[in-house]
Amino acid sequence: MSTHHTGALPANPETATLEGKNKVLGFWLFLGAEVVLFGCLFATYIALRNSVPDGPTAQEIFKLKTVGWSTFILLTSSLTSVFAIIAMHRQKLGQLLGWLIVTVLFGLTFLGLEIYEFVEYVHEGHKFTTSAFSTSFYTLVGFHGAHVAFGVCWITLLIIQGFKKGLTVVTAPKFYVAGLYWHFIDLVWVFIFTVVYLMGKVGH
Repeated sequence: MSTHHTGALPANPETATLEGKNKVLGFWLFLGAEVVLFGCLFATYIALRNSVPDGPTAQEIFKLKTVGWSTFILLTSSLTSVFAIIAMHRQKLGQLLGWLIVTVLFGLTFLGLEIYEFVEYVHEGHKFTTSAFSTSFYTLVGFHGAHVAFGVCWITLLIIQGFKKGLTVVTAPKFYVAGLYWHFIDLVWVFIFTVVYLMGKVGH
């Protein structure tokens, strides 16, 4: 694999150019919109979490062991993405791509556990249309899962681009904003774990 970069890069290559600065700024604005969207989904879930009629309740179906492992894996992936950005600032392309590959593998593992979790819930009668609670649960958690899947695909494409083009002031902002995105979905999961799973399991 090629570990070269084009010329000597500045200390913060992600904002070394006007285009890079605009990408980072634009992405922060995008994340602001995402916060509002997830906030609406959280508010809907909180309002409907006790609307279970004849369906199973959160206490009956949630398995904190599985969710705990999912949380550990996703938070660990956030750490590996930090290592990737540190490697980028040190202009170590090989280490950057290596840590991103590990991040993607952790993301895929998380998705696998989430799919397993959903299948278990469906078998226990907790389907999307079972109750207002189940609909709001699958919408919120599934929407987050879709974000993880998108992040996995995005970072995978950046890894391929990194192998082809190396580390430059053009590719650096892309790696950086992907790292921001990954931290964001990890942070959202912390709220999901707390609001949905912990509060659902210990009581309302």
